[in-house]
This record gives sequence, C-alpha cells and structure tokens, in this order.
Amino acid sequence: MAFFSHNSYPFTLFPFIFLFLLLTIMNIVNASLETWSADTGPVIPTTPLVSFLQTLQETSLKTFGPKNFDPKMYVDLSLKSNLSTTIDAFDKLPRNATGAISVKDLSKFIDDYFDGAGDDLVYADPLDFVPEPEGFLPKVENSQVRAWALEVHSLWKNLSRKVSDSVLNRPEFHTLLPLPGPVVIPGSRFKEVNYWDSYWVIRGLMASKMYATAKSIVTNLISFIDTYGYVLNGARAYYTNRSQPPLLSAMIHEIYKRTGDLKLVRKALPALLKEYQFWNRGIHSVTVQDSQASSHKLSRYYAMWNKPRPESATIDKAFASKILNDSEKQHFYREVASTAESGWDFSTRWMRNTSDITTLTTTSILPVDLNVFVLRMELDIAFFAKVVGDNKTAKSFLKASQTRKRAINSVFWNEEKGQWLDYWLDNGATLEECQAWQASNQNHRAYASNYLPLWIDLFNSDTCLVKKVKKSLDSSGLVCAVGIATSLINSGNQWDYPNGWAPLQHMIIEGLLRSGSEEARAMAEDIAVRWIRTNYVAYKKTGAMHEKYNVEKCGDFGGGGEYIPQTGFGWSNGVVLALLEEFGWPRDLKIDCQ
Repeated sequence: MAFFSHNSYPFTLFPFIFLFLLLTIMNIVNASLETWSADTGPVIPTTPLVSFLQTLQETSLKTFGPKNFDPKMYVDLSLKSNLSTTIDAFDKLPRNATGAISVKDLSKFIDDYFDGAGDDLVYADPLDFVPEPEGFLPKVENSQVRAWALEVHSLWKNLSRKVSDSVLNRPEFHTLLPLPGPVVIPGSRFKEVNYWDSYWVIRGLMASKMYATAKSIVTNLISFIDTYGYVLNGARAYYTNRSQPPLLSAMIHEIYKRTGDLKLVRKALPALLKEYQFWNRGIHSVTVQDSQASSHKLSRYYAMWNKPRPESATIDKAFASKILNDSEKQHFYREVASTAESGWDFSTRWMRNTSDITTLTTTSILPVDLNVFVLRMELDIAFFAKVVGDNKTAKSFLKASQTRKRAINSVFWNEEKGQWLDYWLDNGATLEECQAWQASNQNHRAYASNYLPLWIDLFNSDTCLVKKVKKSLDSSGLVCAVGIATSLINSGNQWDYPNGWAPLQHMIIEGLLRSGSEEARAMAEDIAVRWIRTNYVAYKKTGAMHEKYNVEKCGDFGGGGEYIPQTGFGWSNGVVLALLEEFGWPRDLKIDCQ
C-alpha cells in the first residue's frame, strides 16, 4: 500500500502537506520576484528536473528527428529513480564520434528510467456526471443535435483527471504540480489543467449541471494563488514563470450564479485580491497619459523568464539561432514566454514584422483583451465583496472599474474604425516612465480581440456604441463562412487567419447578445449557428472535438503553429454546450453544412 493511500491519507492534513511539498518552489518564486536580470525583468529559476528533461528533449530531437516530434512530451515525463541516478545513466549511454546516441539506446533509456508523459495525472470519475442531466439543454429540439450534445457532454468524463499519489509521495520525480482536487484537462498534449481554458470548460460544466467538478477546478486554481501569488499558466513546474489571461473571477461568478455558493465566494475573495495585485503592479503595470493630460494605469503581459520555454525549448532555440547577441536572445525568449502568457501563442498581433517571429514585442503592447479581463475582475470583486458584506472593498473596486473603463476608452478606442485597438508602447521606455499617448501607436490591424470589450456589460449596455461596433465588425472582414477569424493575416501561426477559436466566438457572441440592439442580437445568433454547425460536422467526420477550426470551410478543423492539431477539447466542448443552452436548436433547422 502506498504511504498516502486514499484510505489512510488524512484529508484534514492535506493543506499542510500540500504546502510543505511546494515550499521550495514557493520560496524560489518569492525570492525571484525581487531579482532583476540583465534584460530588466525578474527570472524565476527552473528546477533541476526540468533542466535535465530539457537536455533529454534536445538529445531526443537529434536522435529521433523532427518528424512527429513534440518537445512538450519530454518535459512531462516523470522519473522512476532519483534524478542523480538517472543523469548518471544518461551520461554513460554510448555515443558515436559526433556525440549522438542511437535510437535503440535512447529508447531503452527512456523506457527504463521514465514513466510516460501524463501518467502521473490519472483518471478521476466525476461524481456529479450523469449521462443525461435533468433539464439538459431544454431549447435543443432537434434530435440529431441533442444526441450530439449528449456525446459532447460525455467528453467531460474522458477529460477528468486527478494527481496521482506518486506526485504527492515524491514530488521531486515530477514536473506535474500537486493539486488538492480533480480537474478537467483541455485534451491531447495538454495533460494538465490550464488556466484560461478552464473558464470555458466551466461554462460547459454549468450546462452539464456538473457544479462540483467546476468548483474543484476553481479550488485548484485558488491553490496556485495561495502558493505563488498568481494562477499559473498550467499545473507544471515549468509554468511557474508566467500566468495566463485572468479569468478566475469570471469562473467563480458563473458558479455562484448557478449555485449561490457563498462559502466559495468567501474562500475565493482573498485570493482574487492577491491576483488583482499581480496584474496591477510592478512589471505588469504601465501608465499612459492621454492628450488631455489624464493618466491611466493599464496592464500588460510580462513573463518572469528570459530563456527558451522548457516545453518548447528546441523550437525557441531554432528561432533564436539567427540572433547573435546574447542579450537580444534573452529579450526574444522573454517575448516568447510573454506571448505564451497572453494565450495567443503565436500571432502577428504581437510582431513588428508579421513575417518574422523574432520581432515579437508582446511586453511593449498594452492589449485590449487583458485589460477587459482585469476590468471584469474588478467588477466581479466588487460584486463578491458586496455579497459577503464588505462594502468598503465593493465601493473601491466599483470605482476602479469605472477608472479602467475610462482608460480603455481613452487609450484603445478608435472612433473612426469603431473598434478598440491594442496600444504599442514606445521603444526603449523604462517601466517607471509615464508614456504619452500617440494615435500612431494604436495597432490598426484587424483582430478579433478588437471587439472583446463588448463582452463587458459596461460597454454592451450602450446601444449606440454597440451599433457602431457591430457595423465595424460587419465590415472588418473577420466574420467568415462559419465563424470569426482571429485575424486577416495568413501567417501560418495558429492565432491568425483562417483559424477561429471557441473563446473568441463566445465572448463576441455574448457581447452582441447582451446588448439592446436587435441587429446585434441577430448577428450573435447567426454566428452561433454557424459555429455550432461547423463543430458538429467536424465531429461527425473525425469523431472528435477540436482545439480550433478553419472559419472559411464548414466542418474543417484548424492548423498551423508549433504543434499538430489537438483534439479533446475542453473549451470547444464548453462553448458548444453554452451556446446550445443559450440559443437551442429548432427541430426543423438543418445541422449539416448548408
């Protein structure tokens, strides 16, 4: 029997043991936030295991070749023996004159010394899953669509996981981080809970009446804040250097609307206040002074890292190979990691030269969507504080939300285009400097993110504004045959044309739908129908839900980027179920491609 079996493991001690297991990493993180590197930013040290797995990753690429090579797989392996024994065995592997290891020898070494990627996250049967929940999607009248929706609903069982006892017993053998409860993973290569994916997973779980599973996801994310001060990109040791779009408050709000769980709100509020500070001070905070001499504080993405991302180190090094200066390489690596923090990895949105990924400059951009998410956090915290009777905090955050709304309109809004545009900071400006707003610094390229403020009620409640933005979206070229394109630039990057992503469809659809404009609401329903239809047809063709879709062709999944197309898929499932719950599907409306 394992030392910490489910029968003998005292649940009441878990928070203490969980904290103890992560103490070393936590101390490193806290110390590193105060340490500044040569390229003017903090760097969080990696663990010895991650460093060795990165070496194994590079060796494996040389031995096995680039075909079907996924670098993330190697940093997700877990040890069978202690690290020093494993390194010693690796160093003793026979090598030829060029230092290469044979396929046979390296394959045997990996089999002998490692468990498979993701084996330390084991299946967890969700206790609140039933094949057909009571009151499931009442507006779906079409039998074909209902049968498919139940199949999508059943995918939550496939994606449900919990951390194995081996991670709790020997955390130093794993890059997977201990978690207090079960999670829902995105799918395929993403064998851990991911941050912003979880918002749309939870939206789908709400439609599936799986409230306990949703609460467990949120509890895990809160545990990251308790330990690190922010929610990690994902539950891996190599993700401790960055976060992702901050949607935890929105997740909790969705659960509270359905369950009225005041205990969850009380538990979450201190963590949300801590996360809010993470996005509104230090490296993430920038001040811009507008043409009326009013100062506005806004947030940006900025990873605490200036080396190749361990999960993609071979790719990052290949891109950086043409950069000769070490300092410039460090800067490039930070931009890559910061782009990963944005969730849009990768897109021309972050590049000065849209054909050259080494011109990524994410840390020099104030993004529309990030500031929309922080505004949503301010509104949610104000709401939660009022619910628990903390009127002082509620008043403070309501005021902060009004201040950020003015900042979003002052810095991002473009009256002529009827959109909110990302703002590029001046080159070479230091963190402490107040930037003087210039119209020429707005990024005039069309991206779906230019319309995301509509998601917030402070904007979609203005009917005149919604009509103007709806007209702009109509003429932008982004609305395609089966959904909204991420951009108009076919760069080969996955967050560009012709790919459409479930989260972007959902936020824009919800923004249009919540408005008082009948035209906007009709547009929302039209986009939703197209998006549901392409998901359905692709599922029928391939037997899977996909991470992204080609918005130009019904039933075609997306591609591009640094890894092969993924299936599963958490946020696609969640958005389809949420849209079907909202709009339904009439009995006589065809679901096949028209």
